[in-house]
Amino acid sequence: MPMDPIPDLATLSLAEIARLVAERRLPPVEKWNPTHCGDSEMRIARDGTWFHQGSPIGRESMVRLFSTVLRREPDGSHVLVTPVEKLDIAVEDAPFVAVEMKAEGEGRDARLAFRLNTGDLVTAGPDHALRFVERDDGPHPYLHVRGGLEALVSRAVYYDLAERAIEGGNAGGGDKPGIWSGGVFFPIEPTA
Repeated sequence: MPMDPIPDLATLSLAEIARLVAERRLPPVEKWNPTHCGDSEMRIARDGTWFHQGSPIGRESMVRLFSTVLRREPDGSHVLVTPVEKLDIAVEDAPFVAVEMKAEGEGRDARLAFRLNTGDLVTAGPDHALRFVERDDGPHPYLHVRGGLEALVSRAVYYDLAERAIEGGNAGGGDKPGIWSGGVFFPIEPTA
């Protein structure tokens, strides 16, 4: 099954992005409960690079395919799951990285769409929250993707978010700086 090419976010409107997201059909991994089969010998590094047996997976189409059968378990671990097998996969931080952002509108009417390193498109809003975690090396923003899976927002995209928050003030979010997307205000306020 060939994978569609990764879209160029800059050339798409948010309406086109919403259409592409609606057309994407992901496997129903949340319904599959096969017996645990062991370790996949795969790892997703903090920068979003996928490895198998210590070597980076160079075929983008393979990474995109594997990402469609990735699931987060109730205990926080990650697995690759099919109808007949379930294999552990190590994830250093988040399994995805938000590498690009497109914004339309201002204030409460703003919508922010993100392209992930796997080519997936996600629009922040009620079902795809942004959250900020404070660590020793500074704030780490995350975007909910699906089923407990998150994308670490890249540093460059985080700077774009911070700039929007500064330019827009709190834009109705009380006394906290933050950003709006999809009718939801996301405070840029790290939690421990």
